[in-house]
Amino acid sequence: EELVHLAHEVTGLAHLLAISGLHMGLVAATLFFVVRLGMAAIEPVALRYPIKKWAASAALAGALFYLLISGATVPTQRAFVMVGLVLVAVLIDRTAISMRLVAWAALGILLLRPESLLSASFQLSFAAVVALIATWEAARGRWSAWRGSHSVVRQIGLYLVGVAFTSVIATAATAPFAAYHFDRVAVYGLLANLVAVPITALWIMPFGLLALALMPLGLEHLALAPMGWGLQAVIAVAGSISEWPGAVALVPAAPLGALIAVAVGGLWLCLWRGRWRWAGVAAVAGGLFAFSLGRPPDILVDETGKLFAVRGADGLALSSERLARFSGEVWLRREAQAGSAPWPPDGMRCDRLGCIYEHGAHRIALVRDPRALDEDCAIAEVVISAVPVRWRCRAPATVIDRFDLWRDGAHAVWFDDGGVRVRSVNRRRGARPWVAARGRGVSR
Repeated sequence: EELVHLAHEVTGLAHLLAISGLHMGLVAATLFFVVRLGMAAIEPVALRYPIKKWAASAALAGALFYLLISGATVPTQRAFVMVGLVLVAVLIDRTAISMRLVAWAALGILLLRPESLLSASFQLSFAAVVALIATWEAARGRWSAWRGSHSVVRQIGLYLVGVAFTSVIATAATAPFAAYHFDRVAVYGLLANLVAVPITALWIMPFGLLALALMPLGLEHLALAPMGWGLQAVIAVAGSISEWPGAVALVPAAPLGALIAVAVGGLWLCLWRGRWRWAGVAAVAGGLFAFSLGRPPDILVDETGKLFAVRGADGLALSSERLARFSGEVWLRREAQAGSAPWPPDGMRCDRLGCIYEHGAHRIALVRDPRALDEDCAIAEVVISAVPVRWRCRAPATVIDRFDLWRDGAHAVWFDDGGVRVRSVNRRRGARPWVAARGRGVSR
């Protein structure tokens, strides 16, 4: 639980916990090289038979077994498709790592689960893979020349450089998507990965596989103990780095168009090979700049009417830090705030029945008790009520009451020069078969 919190919130090590590309790749690669090495040690077999393809078949079977015992979640399925395509490419004598295989993997996943295109896991996974393969294709010749040396020190150095380089590329490719979906960026994620990834790849996963092999003999404890030492080392790394000042940067909610611009620019940069590929840098830069152009709502109210949030001079202020805590934490996170501003904010007067908020030329009433309706409806332009209003509130231009919250979910309100703009959860999602359509016949 400690590692989950530290990895997800601060250090950028969440990919070590998800059973996805890293785990599946390590399992398949370990099986591939062990089987191939074992058969290569038998001279008649190595000289007469295609041991590389046999090793690929064994690795494919092992990856499928790992998929099944891990629960076959969506990220694991995606990782298996990617690894499976690489191994099939080995079996049919094709290039094992290419952008074409990534395209086939994405197509297969989208045919089976088209909704995954909008998920953070799909976008993060394929952003990292596409960027890494594009970089590999560009630097393959020079990297192969460097690997020509048989010096042990040089090989170790190249491995560490490779881990650092791939971490830089993957972090840069996934940072905009992480910022958009989670409103935070792990500042020291690169350093944490430089330490934790080698420990995971060279210590934890091999001992995990050894423990699995020893289980039929009842000797798995011989491997699980050293595996635990590796896990403790990763926890220590995550705990130490998470305590550094500025370990995580909070990012305000960004408009969807900004992420689309970054995605299109990144794909343009990675898929093309001519000089015009660099035009994608301009699109990425424009998208990153657009991340700062989003305008958050001035007032929020959750679907139960228990929690209000109002934007003041000090930021977003929550009416309660105990009620509807999950909604409040999400709202603050999307504002890049570590905590709520003081309630009530400047310009607001509150009593036990509700609050009156002055925002420029607009007057807003936040109603908690039906006894406040008669007075508030007479003086306010916007009435947001946690209790049913029905026919009792005709004067205000905008009324959001308990029925609206129940029917359409949480509401957000913006005050523009042209008036008041209101959006709700269900209206934003649109009329879809999977969207609840509660109480369409209810009226005030």
